[in-house]
Amino acid sequence: MSRGPGLFSDIGKKARDLLTKDYISDQKLSISTYSDTGVALTSTAVKKGGLSTGDVGAQYKYKNTLIDVKVDTGSNISTTLTLNDLAPSTKTIASLKFPDYSSGKLEVQYYHHHAAFSTAVGLKQNPIVDLSVTLGTPTFAIGAEASYETAAGKLAKYTAGVSVTKPDSCAAIVLGDKGDTIKASYIHHLDELKKSAAVGEITRRFSTNENTFTVGGSYAVDNLTTVKLKLNNHGKLGALLQHELIPKSSLTISSEFDTKALEKTPKFGVALALKP
Repeated sequence: MSRGPGLFSDIGKKARDLLTKDYISDQKLSISTYSDTGVALTSTAVKKGGLSTGDVGAQYKYKNTLIDVKVDTGSNISTTLTLNDLAPSTKTIASLKFPDYSSGKLEVQYYHHHAAFSTAVGLKQNPIVDLSVTLGTPTFAIGAEASYETAAGKLAKYTAGVSVTKPDSCAAIVLGDKGDTIKASYIHHLDELKKSAAVGEITRRFSTNENTFTVGGSYAVDNLTTVKLKLNNHGKLGALLQHELIPKSSLTISSEFDTKALEKTPKFGVALALKP
């Protein structure tokens, strides 16, 4: 794929990931293995509250083709087929879930030096069509996305955004929810390896005049351990510790407190990922 502005979903993604990624409130165990034929097998068990679920996934890559199959404890089978460069500078993704055939989707992404396009269509009668376009360069991008309901003949959503990216920072503004919300974010990396960073995000919902301001950061204690914190103006404090036990295998401990209601039981999560 060419080095261009990236997809619309990449606008604000760095700040969003720092504030949300790996923050969990359940218990999760995943074990991955690799066969001699190149098939990657991953077994995952999740306990959330009093409910336990699990799944087994298999992934196989051959040249520009990636096949992903997952079976869960609810007897659902999810399949995803990804084809890179089926046509030059494109990625084609087909997904299907059994027995819910109506959840199938076909997505085509196209990358150019100064543009990126994506379109996704549900594989059912009267599908929802998703479209997005981004124009610019790796340092400056402006784009929009929309969803069109063919059954109702109307736009279900539309969003626009702009981002400015520098080697050690990234700023983004996204206007979403049909113009009802605006979100501005900024992330600044504190070291060359980009393991430590500070982030700020403010969201305003015009229909309710509600503002949410969140600050957070990550800090690399050493090469194996990272801590993350986040706090918003509603008093929600999140903390995370991630430690690499052995190469590619990590332990994540996460919690969230309501500083304005300390009598409430805090949320707590643990995730253990083991890879060979």
